[in-house]
This record gives sequence, C-alpha cells and structure tokens, in this order.
Amino acid sequence: MTRFIDLNCDIGEHQNDEGAQREVAIMPHVSSANVACGLHAGDARVMRKTMQAAKEHGLAVGAHPSFADRENFGRREIPHSADQVYELTLYQIGALAALAEAVGVRLNHVKPHGALYNMAARDRVLADAIAHAVRDFDAGLVLFGLSGSQLVVAAEELGLKCASETFADRRYQPDGRLAPRSQADALIHDVKEAARQVLDMVEHGFVRARDGSQVSVRAETVCIHGDAPTAPQFAQHLARILAEAGVELRSVDRGD
Repeated sequence: MTRFIDLNCDIGEHQNDEGAQREVAIMPHVSSANVACGLHAGDARVMRKTMQAAKEHGLAVGAHPSFADRENFGRREIPHSADQVYELTLYQIGALAALAEAVGVRLNHVKPHGALYNMAARDRVLADAIAHAVRDFDAGLVLFGLSGSQLVVAAEELGLKCASETFADRRYQPDGRLAPRSQADALIHDVKEAARQVLDMVEHGFVRARDGSQVSVRAETVCIHGDAPTAPQFAQHLARILAEAGVELRSVDRGD
C-alpha cells in the first residue's frame, strides 16, 4: 500500500542570488512551498520570483506570514493583540495572493512563521485571529498548524481545512512543542536521523522527544527549512529515503 505525505519547505527567505539558487535546488524534492510574505524576509520581487520557480516545479504554494521583525527573522516573540495578529495575517496573505495571481498561481495554504506560529500553537486567542483571517480572505485555504496545537483546533472549529504539521529537522519536547532554537540540539542535521523521525511520525504516529519519551503526533504535512546552506542536499536525501520506504510526496489539497 502506497503512503503519501506532504513535504513542505519555508522559502522566499533569501537575500541574494546564492540563496535563491539554494531554494530552487530544494524544489524538486518537496511538494509544497511556504513563501515568506515580506515582513520577516523577502520582498515583492523575491515573492514573485519564488512563486514562479515553485510553479515550474509543480509545487503547492502557500503564504508564510510573520511578525514584522526582519532583524530577528520573525523568531522573537512580540506581544500582539488579536486584532493586530488578524490584520498582519490578512495583510500578508493579500500581498502574496496579488503577486501569485500575476504569475498564474492560486494560493493553496497558509502557514504562520516562527514566533507567530509558536505563540498561536499555545494561545487560542491568537490562533482564532489567524484562523479568522484565513477564512475571511479565502475559506478554501488550508491552514497548517503544529500537530495537537491550538491552531489546529481553531481551524477545525471554524470549519477550515487544516493540516497537522510535524518537523523533520527539529527536535521535540515531551509536551509536543518544538525544542527552542536557543538549545544546542534543537536542530537535526543528520538526514538519516531526520528520516527515521519522519517515518516514525508517518508510520507510527509518534515522535521521540529529547528525553526519550514518545509523543503522539498527526503528520499530514512535514516541514523542512530552506535557510541552511546544506538544505538542498538534506531535502534530496530525505525525499530519497522516504521513497525507498514507499512514501510518496503529495501536497495537501485546498478545502474547496
């Protein structure tokens, strides 16, 4: 029996030609692209060029909104009201959608970035704000959220299609949250270890936390990050190992 998983990557975050080439090299090995919307990284030109490349590779394209915090790459937790999060999310989806239409791409999903993602994972008020922004812009968009998080609950209760997300290249805490990047072992650099983690999530529904315990997860889409120098090689090797295990890559379809 063939199994499927959506392998997504955060991209559109480069600032030079080398970064653009690295991201394009990742594209043949993933099924979905989460494109930065200009507030933590990227700009209108990068957004447009990234989506053109993603279209050429047949990837599902989604918005990757964040806090307006380029200095910290959107990874610093900044207090925001629900209204502010709603407006930030709606603004960024709209900006990306306008450029997507110009290049002949229909947005498929929304995945918050960095601190916004992590805060919405545990804060129902912020999760609701994001879910309402997605619904109010386009109720057919899929909302990506950390497996078991408030963002998934908010999407489901609002009637949005959602995809529970897990991570190939991040370690987990016993409570199911991601290990903070401030911790030395938060990132997984060994592609074989990452592949084992993904297969455990896809085949057995669990991830092994840093303390050795098993955490139940639902893996409907799996993320890798595109900002590391070795990201293309990581993506290629991971996709190959998954294929050898009988797991095919397939994007999550819109909810309409």
